[in-house]
Amino acid sequence: MDRHPVRLIVGDDLQRSRLTVFFRLLLVIPHALWFLLWSIVALLAAIANWVAVLATGRSPAGLHGHLSRYIRYSVHIGAYVMLAANPYPPFSGAAGAYPIDVEIDPPEPQRRWTALLRILLALPALALSSVLGNSLSSTSSTGFNLTASFGGGLVATTGILGWFASLATGRMPLGLRNAGAYGIGYQAQAMAYALCLTGRYPYSGPEPGAPCSPGSNGSGSSPALRPAQPAVHLSLDDDLRRSRLTVFFRPLLTVPYLVWLALWGLAAFVALLVAWVAGIVTGRIPAGLHGFLARYVRYSVHVHAFALLVANPFPGFGGAPGTYPVAIEIDGPVVQSRWRILLRGLLAVPAFILAGSIFSIGATAACLMWFVGSAKGRAPQGLRNAGAYGVRYAAETHAYALLLTQRYPYAGPEAGFAAAAGDALADGESAATATPGSGWQLP
Repeated sequence: MDRHPVRLIVGDDLQRSRLTVFFRLLLVIPHALWFLLWSIVALLAAIANWVAVLATGRSPAGLHGHLSRYIRYSVHIGAYVMLAANPYPPFSGAAGAYPIDVEIDPPEPQRRWTALLRILLALPALALSSVLGNSLSSTSSTGFNLTASFGGGLVATTGILGWFASLATGRMPLGLRNAGAYGIGYQAQAMAYALCLTGRYPYSGPEPGAPCSPGSNGSGSSPALRPAQPAVHLSLDDDLRRSRLTVFFRPLLTVPYLVWLALWGLAAFVALLVAWVAGIVTGRIPAGLHGFLARYVRYSVHVHAFALLVANPFPGFGGAPGTYPVAIEIDGPVVQSRWRILLRGLLAVPAFILAGSIFSIGATAACLMWFVGSAKGRAPQGLRNAGAYGVRYAAETHAYALLLTQRYPYAGPEAGFAAAAGDALADGESAATATPGSGWQLP
């Protein structure tokens, strides 16, 4: 993989102090005020840096260092307030001063014409950044906002759910931490590009080795910090090529599949009620009902992948295994805890809340891929993988809610990706050199 100039570093051990977690929003107020004041200075520095890049083709070292420290500080306080890390962050934005950090390479030559049009070119990345969710600093059309605000999206959702989990257990769930770190890391890349610190476009893919993925650092290599073996296996065999015609009409072409999925959902609901009663009585879902519901989840994956441009071919209407580039396998019925079956509807609520945020990432990526696919006949790999993240987590959530497994969905975006050698780390300038992905699969 090409080395991206902006890289996320995660050194967090998941331990959380219940006391500081409970008062986290109050404790961050001094940082919010300092960030507001710093943003005013950063605005002037950003304008000066933009003019300098236009004149010389390179960001001056002093301005580059100041703006890098500003971005790094936003990462630190964002990680703190949204519980991606535990210690109280310093006010300096110094490199290596916090468990969730970002590395930004020194100034490199940039193309003047891309710097001239930087705000326009950055709009897609900033749109995706806002959906991923910005913690304290909400990225705007200028690269940052002058007012400290707690944004929505994935980062905020993981922070809220993590707040309850951390208070109860004194520990941040690995999946929620990694999902929040993914959003924070992409925000840093989008800000760095918008502020002309780098000419490399942000990479939106969440796979390990990607610069904004928490799986690309040492903390993710410890067996204690790896997700448990999943009961839902999703694989993607896609060469990134897209038919311009079917991409252009994809919203219309998806309608028949959505109608059939809704009708199938009615039958699946009835099957779920029967399976729920049987599970409470016997502790196991009957094989026939399990197979029917698994086929329904598999078909929903096919439809979602087609609608979100994660794959190109038309899906069938039967949800048969091995018939679509986005393939899903669900382990067979096993003995489950009766009380978990009884309360499955309540237990699945947090997963559905998070699934909504993650699926919105896939929807935003699909909108951006629609423009690229219609023009170039090819899907950017990072956006494709971001959409696949939404499809994968939705499948795990449905499988859990439909009693197909009692393994709770894993929220981490890095699960299941096998980075292909030669994959490009940019959706923009290096897209011409990107190698088609060799696919990825949940272990």
